[in-house]
Amino acid sequence: MTDLLAAAVAGLGGTERLGQTQMASAVDAATRSGEHLLVQAGTGTGKSVAYLVPAAAHAVATGRPVVVATATLALQAQVVDRDLPAVADALEPLLGRRITYGLVKGRRNYLCQHKLVGGFPDDEEDTLFGGSSYSRVTAATELGEQVVRLRQWADETSSGDRDELVPGVSERAWRQVSVSAHECLGGKCPVIAECFVEKARASARESDVVVTNHSMLAIDAFEGRQILPEHDLVIVDEGHELVDRVTSTITDELTAAQVQRAARRASGLTDTGDLDAAGSTLRGVLEMLPAERLRQLPEPLSAALVAVRDAARSVQSGLRPEPGTALDGARQVARAGVDEVFEVAERLLDDSEHDVVWVSDDLRRGHVLRVAPVVVSGLLRERLFPDRTVVLTSATLELGGTFDAVARSIGLSGPDAPAWQGLDVGSPFDYPKQAILYVAKHLPPPGRDGTSPQALDELADLVTAAGGRTLGLFSSMRAAQAAAEAMRERLEVPVLCQGEDQTATLVRRFARDAPTCLFGTLSLWQGVDVPGPACQLVIIDRLPFPRPDDPLMSARAQAVADAGGNGFMAVSATHAALRLAQGSGRLVRTATDRGVVAVLDPRLATARYGGFLRSSLPPFWPTTDRDVALAALRRIDASAGPLVEVRDPVPRGTTPVQAAGAPTSGQTKVQSDVGDSPAPVSTRTAVVAGRAWSAVEDEQLREGVQFGCTVEELADQFECAPATVAMRLAMLNLAAPSEAERR
Repeated sequence: MTDLLAAAVAGLGGTERLGQTQMASAVDAATRSGEHLLVQAGTGTGKSVAYLVPAAAHAVATGRPVVVATATLALQAQVVDRDLPAVADALEPLLGRRITYGLVKGRRNYLCQHKLVGGFPDDEEDTLFGGSSYSRVTAATELGEQVVRLRQWADETSSGDRDELVPGVSERAWRQVSVSAHECLGGKCPVIAECFVEKARASARESDVVVTNHSMLAIDAFEGRQILPEHDLVIVDEGHELVDRVTSTITDELTAAQVQRAARRASGLTDTGDLDAAGSTLRGVLEMLPAERLRQLPEPLSAALVAVRDAARSVQSGLRPEPGTALDGARQVARAGVDEVFEVAERLLDDSEHDVVWVSDDLRRGHVLRVAPVVVSGLLRERLFPDRTVVLTSATLELGGTFDAVARSIGLSGPDAPAWQGLDVGSPFDYPKQAILYVAKHLPPPGRDGTSPQALDELADLVTAAGGRTLGLFSSMRAAQAAAEAMRERLEVPVLCQGEDQTATLVRRFARDAPTCLFGTLSLWQGVDVPGPACQLVIIDRLPFPRPDDPLMSARAQAVADAGGNGFMAVSATHAALRLAQGSGRLVRTATDRGVVAVLDPRLATARYGGFLRSSLPPFWPTTDRDVALAALRRIDASAGPLVEVRDPVPRGTTPVQAAGAPTSGQTKVQSDVGDSPAPVSTRTAVVAGRAWSAVEDEQLREGVQFGCTVEELADQFECAPATVAMRLAMLNLAAPSEAERR
């Protein structure tokens, strides 16, 4: 293993790291013992290579594939496009052959050959494109142009993979050429031999390493669809995200519009009058309910759901094809919609103690019934961990100084839990010498009225001492915007704020101009990677606890309390610890980085749970002395070296070019992406449900749609209701799927 790892590191042009060596040895040992492994590998460890090398060796030695599951598209692309090719090349002389690898995605990510030739009905027109006849014609024209381009691309592509289409198309256009897993005809499809999905999965079955995402891993384990090849080793990267991703995968929702849409799709094939009427009844009942958790189903709602379930069952019977009749696309699409309605209604009526049910208010779709598992630990224990070795890794698995919280959440605790080992390989960074954790103990605790005047004063003093160079992570978009405006009035340094331009553009401006500050929400900036002296101060305005009215979080806390535990510590504090660790991890990205993480919430120092949260962070040098923090920032600013070069993004298929030189540390003007002209001023383009939208925000929406973001993800980024995002998308002739639709 030592020789293999050394060859892979050399192939990537890296250097040996103790933590990486320890992790590779531990993963190798787990493959031999069959014992599950949790590995915390801090920033800079090189964990991808540390698990890919023993994974490759295991696959070659046993002849069985290894599954690697990531949470984000960015890491998935890094593993497939950068790490695996280099590892395969480097290990070929030592393993005796070059390892093979493949990528498994959901069916919606590929062109459907049968739909391209008319085997399925087109998706229904989105009625949100109402308004003037001109807007409807424009929407239809843009949709038509995109579909034409898709069909031209279909004649050229060998993979049918949506990610290879550059530039991309709207979600609405993509739906015209793709089908969901439930709509697919499967083995009965007349063009299955040409199916891009089947080819991709056949290739994966012959691969040594199969890369996929957490959701596909969950579907394969829980639903038995055999999406992934038989395997005895799975590596879950970004393991801190596993519970949330699995929960999202098995969360269901039901709306009146969904019921009536299913009835319309089946109307030409069987009698759907009762189902349509049941949808109308459900609509009336839901409109009377408040948007909150339902600890038990009200009688009118229960009766409406019974009517929906029974009517859906009747339509299911009517949709069965006659014996000897081939299943056609229209009937399969109708069946998929009705089956979903039936299954969700039945799940809601089961009223399981293991589920939490709530009503959420969506301005576009009306009231939505949602049902999610209170916990997924039991499912993971039963379905994921038996019959295979599981390795979970992340930079943030050890919360409160132990792996107990994560182990409990994924089913690795209790008397019947499988055997597992936890290992923290640390980080190559010397955190106590590189960074300070400053807690502003003297400030008042944050309240509901936004950032206090005292906290704004503290923020201004910290930014001034740092000479700019500040990444501000805030609890909400409203707080980030208010802080940005306050700092612009008080300080001379440029302050950028999330929503004023595309994310990537803002990050490049921040990284290229030392005095510039960048403010945004904690959830959005978790993945920001700005090494070097451009970022020497990370400010967190308040501890990132979940909202007290979050139905799922409150249900989980109650479940822990009912079992005799501390619901706050097990759920809310653990959630805050994870988010806090992810946010503070933005500061030190290389062995030469220096700086301060400043938390403006005194509870980190004064509350009883503060010790738990602090022990979840990297081992920064701690202080509550304001003067010490300010003096350190001044010294770091005075001794800062040149900025790290930032390259412009390169379109696929082109040669990288040298980026323009970085501005000097003395510049205060915000540089735009072209020349030295000032950044364009955003103008309001529309007001939707009381929220104003700017031209750059509209462009961000287009970018999000192209990258496959859901409505809920976009709403989280823009700190508004999903319905508001959906309405603005419709006005722009765009469409994004909901979380439920993406599943």
